Amino acid sequence: LSCPRIESSSLLTDVYVLTVLTILRAFPCRIRLSDKDSASAVEEEICQSLFLRGLSLVGWYHSHPYARPLPSLQDIDSQMDYQLKLQGTTNSFQPCLALICGPYHQGSSNLESKMSPFWVLPPPEQKPNDYGMPMEVEMTYVQDTFLTSDVLHEMMLLLEYYKTASDIVKFKDKWNEQTTYLDKVKGSLANKTPKDQSSFKVLEHIYNQLEACS
Repeated sequence: LSCPRIESSSLLTDVYVLTVLTILRAFPCRIRLSDKDSASAVEEEICQSLFLRGLSLVGWYHSHPYARPLPSLQDIDSQMDYQLKLQGTTNSFQPCLALICGPYHQGSSNLESKMSPFWVLPPPEQKPNDYGMPMEVEMTYVQDTFLTSDVLHEMMLLLEYYKTASDIVKFKDKWNEQTTYLDKVKGSLANKTPKDQSSFKVLEHIYNQLEACS
């Protein structure tokens, strides 16, 4: 759920074989971009979660709340830095994927939020100060049969973290002439969440809380 009007970010974890990358979990960073004092504690908490689940860090995502989910120059720079950090001092292949979500892009009439995955092709050696080239990545979705307790717990933590934010989206307001922001969220999640009864009840609770706090 993308509640804040500012950009939000998260880390992606997965299993990979050759050039096929399977993203299993996203760990949202419950922190403001300006809150540098808490950044190391949040990073350590996520690292512990990865270790306990036997997962590897393979990328990150962030949002462009009201703009197209296309990489900016800053996004390209950040992704290039992350690729180099994950590769370390070895030349072995280490996947590092970036995802940009555009949840409330005003130029789109589609309820489903667009996700744009990319990686960055480094600049040529003779022009090391040039920007890298963002490269689009083909992506397919596989819907889970149910929401795990881990995911449900994370969704509730995000709700608690953002519901008192001064810049929270006013979900009762209109996203366009026919649709509220809450309807936009529901429409975007409709084809991405399982249809089992327990998941439905949790999502309805979250929707009600979003409507009440906005």
